[in-house]
Amino acid sequence: MEDLGFFSVLIPLFIIVMAIITKDVVVSLLSGIFFGELVLHHFNPLTALVELVEGIVKLFAQGWITKTLIFALLVGAIIKLISRSGGIDGFVNYLSQKQKRVDSPKGAQFLAYFIGIILFIESSITALVAGTVAKPLCDKNGVSRARLAFICDSTSSPVCSLFPFNAWGAMLLGLIGVALNDNVIVGEGLSLLLESILYNFYSLIILIIVFLTILFDINIGAMKYAKLIPYVEVKVEEREHRSVWVMVLPILVLILMVPLSLYYTGNGDILKGDGSSSIFYATIATLMFMYVYYMSKGYMKHKEYFSGFYEGISDMIPIVLILLLAFFIGDIIKELGTANYIATEVKAASIPIFLLPMLVFLVAALTAFSTGTSWGTFSIMMPIALGLAGTFDLNIALMIGAVVSGGIFGDHVSPISDTTIISSMATGCDHIEHVRTQMPYALIGAFLASLLYLLFGYLN
Repeated sequence: MEDLGFFSVLIPLFIIVMAIITKDVVVSLLSGIFFGELVLHHFNPLTALVELVEGIVKLFAQGWITKTLIFALLVGAIIKLISRSGGIDGFVNYLSQKQKRVDSPKGAQFLAYFIGIILFIESSITALVAGTVAKPLCDKNGVSRARLAFICDSTSSPVCSLFPFNAWGAMLLGLIGVALNDNVIVGEGLSLLLESILYNFYSLIILIIVFLTILFDINIGAMKYAKLIPYVEVKVEEREHRSVWVMVLPILVLILMVPLSLYYTGNGDILKGDGSSSIFYATIATLMFMYVYYMSKGYMKHKEYFSGFYEGISDMIPIVLILLLAFFIGDIIKELGTANYIATEVKAASIPIFLLPMLVFLVAALTAFSTGTSWGTFSIMMPIALGLAGTFDLNIALMIGAVVSGGIFGDHVSPISDTTIISSMATGCDHIEHVRTQMPYALIGAFLASLLYLLFGYLN
């Protein structure tokens, strides 16, 4: 089609502005898709509306998209069933019983840190469990709530993005799949996603920074003056708790089933396995295991299981809607020729190609900070970044890592981010204090990540 020029860039910018104004990712993506259809169909609103509806329906005709969406729904069911069965409660109780072994300032902080790493199934659960378990121990040992909130926030979204056997993985795999399906890039979706973990520099760096600050008791900026909360011992009512395995075993089954499914779908070659099918099969196998395990142990009854199953699916509907619209906006951005336009302008402005990974990281960070959502940022930035990777023959995994890292950093420091707010709530820390005290550490991580994107862009 004809060259749309600046209009091709205007759509992503419009989505970002809408997200800042409305604070609603779904509304922003829908508005952007409609605007894009208007541009593509000569500003005929009726045609644009019809194409929007038909476009959503057509997405379900692609098997890998349908499998990815169902996977996200089933992950929600797994999370809800673990919670309803008493798995999370049992895990928290188990850690609480072991607190005496970590009854020291460093031990209390490392407890929160390692909980954050172990619980990679969902960022909100990570922050809530780590904050709930470690808060009394941190108060007892003179560790500020701001410090604990920083640890919880820094090990929620970053860890979920590094262990993508969750809804985060479904989201990213879907966005990569759109580019592969449209021949924007070449490769295999799951392999590219796993390779990109090595280039998710901000997430890796912030985990190292948190570890070192705990180990060497490093307090910088406002963290030096974070207020301490007097410790008040609370008597907990004695009651029977579930075994820790109620939560651990399903997670282990989910993780182990992914390579087995890759082996099966790849006819004996894991590297040639179908990513979307493999994670789809893994979640189904996990849910079947949970049914047999929970029924045989008496943790849940048949009716309770399916009640939790349906409730978990219901909880994930907003996320699946974002996923669906993210796939659609990827197609719109491709039709508009956004990546080609940016590539042409980059060439015309003689911008060194090796700067692109760093620029993608910074733009993604600014978008996530402004909107308070990493997922919305992935939806907007991933099609553009992968388009640039295909045009300039850049390292695809590096560009994926730049988008993910930028989204995680911007979301981490944004005061309107859900994980920032949940971390404040879970630890009982003043929200503004949490934002202020963790900012210096996050900025150091972002600076180091920027240098690495500059270096690897140059080496590429």
